[in-house]
Amino acid sequence: MKLSSSLLIFCVLWLLVSSLSWATSNSGIDNFIECISNHSKTSNAIPEAIYTPNNSSFQAVLLSHIKNRRFTTPTTPKPLAIVAALHVTHVQATILCAKHHGLQIRIRSGGHDYEGISYVSHVPFIILDMFNLRSINVDIANETAWVQAGATVGEVYYRIAEKSKEHGFPAAACLSVGTGGHFSGGGYGNMLRKHGLSVDNIIDAQIADVNGKIHDRKSMGEDLFWAIRGGGGSSFGVILSWKIKLVRVPPIVTVFNVRRTLEEGATNIAYRWQHVGPKLPKDLFIRVMPQVMNASEGKKTIEIYFHGFYLGQRKALLSLVNESFPELVLQEKECIEMSWVESTVFWADYPIGTSIDVLLQRPTKPTNFFKNKSDYVKKVIPKAGLESIWKLMIEAGINWIQWSPSGGRMHEISKFETPFPHRAGNLFHIQYSFFWQEKGIEITNRYLNSSKALYDAMAPYVSKSPREAFFCYRDLDIGANSNYTKFDHAQVYGAKYFKGNFERLVRVKTMVDPENFFKNEQSIPPHPH
Repeated sequence: MKLSSSLLIFCVLWLLVSSLSWATSNSGIDNFIECISNHSKTSNAIPEAIYTPNNSSFQAVLLSHIKNRRFTTPTTPKPLAIVAALHVTHVQATILCAKHHGLQIRIRSGGHDYEGISYVSHVPFIILDMFNLRSINVDIANETAWVQAGATVGEVYYRIAEKSKEHGFPAAACLSVGTGGHFSGGGYGNMLRKHGLSVDNIIDAQIADVNGKIHDRKSMGEDLFWAIRGGGGSSFGVILSWKIKLVRVPPIVTVFNVRRTLEEGATNIAYRWQHVGPKLPKDLFIRVMPQVMNASEGKKTIEIYFHGFYLGQRKALLSLVNESFPELVLQEKECIEMSWVESTVFWADYPIGTSIDVLLQRPTKPTNFFKNKSDYVKKVIPKAGLESIWKLMIEAGINWIQWSPSGGRMHEISKFETPFPHRAGNLFHIQYSFFWQEKGIEITNRYLNSSKALYDAMAPYVSKSPREAFFCYRDLDIGANSNYTKFDHAQVYGAKYFKGNFERLVRVKTMVDPENFFKNEQSIPPHPH
């Protein structure tokens, strides 16, 4: 078969452009590396901190902090280099040199971004990896700690417990989440009803700005300090460290994770939980997790797990639940007493008795493909609605849904106190989770389409105008930009994540990064000129 002359010319031109682009990229990355060496005060460590595709360790370093296998395919764009910063001067040099050479940077702390935004881009880019910057300095006398952005929440829990059995910090159940991204997006945890979010307990921070200058709370100013506590740090600079205020916890806490089937009245219990969960005393947090399970004869059914955390002992918990939530029929044998740090291991789904040393473990590669989404519920879903949701879950093939109660301290803090606006008026927050093991674009598209169908079907039961979403549970389906940030596109996802706080975030962005160097598909844009 002969090619037409026009098609032949096109193919030749495409090959020439591709070759030129490749050559330019290679030349650019060499210049970038030389630039970093010139700018860094610790240039002798630079060769150890930079990985290019020619480096035998490149693939291992890339995969070690990717959580989602959806972004490990051969067609997933790869960085020109990974800068695994060993010193803050490497961070500063990366910013300056990426700017100078026209390269985008993606900032990765733990690699848990649900849409891979911290390590994938569709233009020439560098990953600035923070995992080596992970020191944690706990000051029990002042009940504070300085935590570098590359530390995981598991490491934070472990280091606090080394110094005190009566202090803790409200943050994620997933132990390998990086503090750089988790804290800057809000920071959900099972103590939110007692102590609020992670960001409600941050009292200082260090950030490298677009000019490579390092600021603390005083020098960055209150506007920027406000913005990075819930508005996503990567829109404004590179978070280097946080100063957190530790919270008091009792020497003994109590946990439970009980399963109830539909035959045991799980629907009625979940219905009642909607009335009770957000109004329980602040010391008690009960999460509801409906899951699709195999039934007889190849059919599917729903089982609901009630996952509890109580800042106190078993006896007091049983008295409280039996009085306020008797429908759960909680038994003494289902309640387990342990230290707070042990409870963080339990909530991460490890078996009872697992050593707290797992708090220090880091993944080496992703295990699942997944797609997650989020919602907020402001009105009680009727029983008929719950039954419809169970059917939708089975039809969609979803693995589980998480319902986390609001109330308590969350309803006491103003929606304008931080960029995180989902405070009073919300009963609970929903996280939807689809995950799978099979490879292939058709399989992936099937699950992605199923997630959208379920999300659309849930619309009658969740918040409206806007339909709110949690920034830490990134979802590009709710609105996204390309390499060129369009303000009207940003307004769409900005309203869902931040509601009325989006405008203030834009003002801060315009002040600190007017040329929009720090950008991604869902970043905060500067105000259009």
